[in-house]
Amino acid sequence: QVQLVESGGGLVQAGGSLTLSCAASEQTFTIHGMGWFRQAPGKEREFVAIIRWDDGLTYYADSVKARFTISRDNAKNTVSLQMNSLKPEDTANYYCAATRTWYSRGRIDYYGRTAEYDYWGRGTQVTVSS
Repeated sequence: QVQLVESGGGLVQAGGSLTLSCAASEQTFTIHGMGWFRQAPGKEREFVAIIRWDDGLTYYADSVKARFTISRDNAKNTVSLQMNSLKPEDTANYYCAATRTWYSRGRIDYYGRTAEYDYWGRGTQVTVSS
């Protein structure tokens, strides 16, 4: 059972930056991608970004595109999310997730669905003040 542990959350002013990290407890060749979701109070969990493990292909939600960057370190089994130009609406609990499903570039948007993920972290809070 793969365990995911997030770190790096906190309080930041609007326009600021924050970097989240997620460490997987073990290396597994069955993981094809790791990504991030977020959930604000009273709202559904929403997709943020994913990076495919084999080739680094990335996919972002429109709301964070050009502001957030996801990256991976295969040797350390970690994935990071660099968040720039943060807005108050980015405030949420951010969850790391891993999937055993491989989708081609043409179906990369399938990774936007929570049901595609097999492992989840407990989340880290990000609060952006105005």
